[in-house]
Amino acid sequence: MLFCDKISFRVMSGKKTIIIGNWKMFNNIHQSSTLLARLHQNIDSHRDVEVVIAPGFLALQPLSLEIDGRRIKLAAQNAYFKDEGAFTGEVSFSQLRNLVDYVIIGHSERRIYFEESLDLIRDKVAACVRNGITPILCVGETAEERKYKETKTVLHDQVTTALANLTAEEVAEIVIAYEPVWAITTFGGEIAKPSVVKEELQFIRKQVGDLYGGSTAKKIRIIYGGSVDDNTIGGYLDIEGCDGAIPGSASLNYHKFSKIVQLANKKTIKRK
Repeated sequence: MLFCDKISFRVMSGKKTIIIGNWKMFNNIHQSSTLLARLHQNIDSHRDVEVVIAPGFLALQPLSLEIDGRRIKLAAQNAYFKDEGAFTGEVSFSQLRNLVDYVIIGHSERRIYFEESLDLIRDKVAACVRNGITPILCVGETAEERKYKETKTVLHDQVTTALANLTAEEVAEIVIAYEPVWAITTFGGEIAKPSVVKEELQFIRKQVGDLYGGSTAKKIRIIYGGSVDDNTIGGYLDIEGCDGAIPGSASLNYHKFSKIVQLANKKTIKRK
């Protein structure tokens, strides 16, 4: 049995659904500011939905002065695990303190293009927590790994290694995003069926429960990514135990992203 029914979304109904817009390497500072202004105009404050945007590094500081933190929070897309030192071109988690609430760690594009290893991602997660920032840990298998039925092994290795240096209390506060590489537009963009996503979300939560106990597994937010947009978000949020989503390209369109947030709010209210 992959999943215990006691570890479910409904058990922890006080958790906020989280919607994270990953802007990747798009938009200069002016474009980012304009997009944020549009989001302010179109996204209301929702008690049960947390909205996060992850612009490029250059836009983080100016947007931090413009953003309405009651409605939208900031995330960085990456950081280096050393707090300081002679690491030309890098940005540390300590430098991001008091600037962002979240940092995306282990995104498939980082793992593939920049060859980020399991150990490096583990060190980044620990550094993120050490500096008082919440990690958004991305995990997921490639098309080839899924073809050869290696999905569970890949997810097990990615989750257990990344969380290795954290306490149960720390793990309960992080976000894990299941982003199968084969479902991301960058890598082909095959739409994942909610039934497939449900199985892997359950497996990830079970891994957390096996490592840190049922209470931690109930509290942690596990979300879905993989080319989520305003047309597909509803099916994923209907999955029991899915605590949100991390749209990519859809988050660059304020109409689509605002609709995603609105749908998430409706789904969250319905679940109560």
